[in-house]
Amino acid sequence: MQEKKTTLIYKIICWFVRLFTPRYRVLGAENLPDGPCIIVGNHSQMLGPIAGELHMPGKPYIWCAGEMMKWKEVHAYAYQDFWSGKPKAFRWFYRLLSYLITPLAVCLFNNARTVPVYHDTRLITAYRRSIELMQQGRRILIFPECYEEHNNIVHGFQDKFIDLARFYYKKTGEAVSFVPVYLAPRLGTMSFGAPLPFDPTAPIAEERRRLCAGLMDAITEMAVSQPLHTVIPYPNIPKRDYPKNLPLEVYDHEKTED
Repeated sequence: MQEKKTTLIYKIICWFVRLFTPRYRVLGAENLPDGPCIIVGNHSQMLGPIAGELHMPGKPYIWCAGEMMKWKEVHAYAYQDFWSGKPKAFRWFYRLLSYLITPLAVCLFNNARTVPVYHDTRLITAYRRSIELMQQGRRILIFPECYEEHNNIVHGFQDKFIDLARFYYKKTGEAVSFVPVYLAPRLGTMSFGAPLPFDPTAPIAEERRRLCAGLMDAITEMAVSQPLHTVIPYPNIPKRDYPKNLPLEVYDHEKTED
């Protein structure tokens, strides 16, 4: 398989990023199939995609917001998705910042191993590109969290990514598996759980529910089984509000006491 070509400036940026972001000890690598699969993990803000690009076994291709790859779309998407919840007095700064990061975002996301994704009819293009890569033996990495709260480990999942397995089966006749991964930047661990195979005989709506629930449960179980640590959540919230990897009932009890 031919590696994606990257620019010199991107390689320099990656060198600096490696210096200032966590390195990871891989746990459960035996759960990764030899062939293509769909890896699903917790986003950990920007640290999830960075870990996927720089440290994940097999160099998977990562689903990425298509807006972050285009000059005219970065600023609006970045402000809305990253900083729209900031205090009103400081929002002018973040609006300016969303423009300033545009050149960097375009460079990074177009050089990295990314598959551009839009949440409209253009999503079919992401499916097609992902299937091409999987047919070459590549793995696909997806961070499907949204702003819907689920528990203290992961937010709720957008479920249309499950359809990638359906389209892959139609194209190849092979039922691909989803592999959960829990990223713990504060511990420096990257944990892979047991694969969850796609069932092509089940209605797709049932598979979306079953697999999303199974993946969120697996990620949660891996998190709470590890030593006590701070979870880097999906939303960009104040660090003082970052949760711990406690079982949900314990976490809720401690929050109530506080």
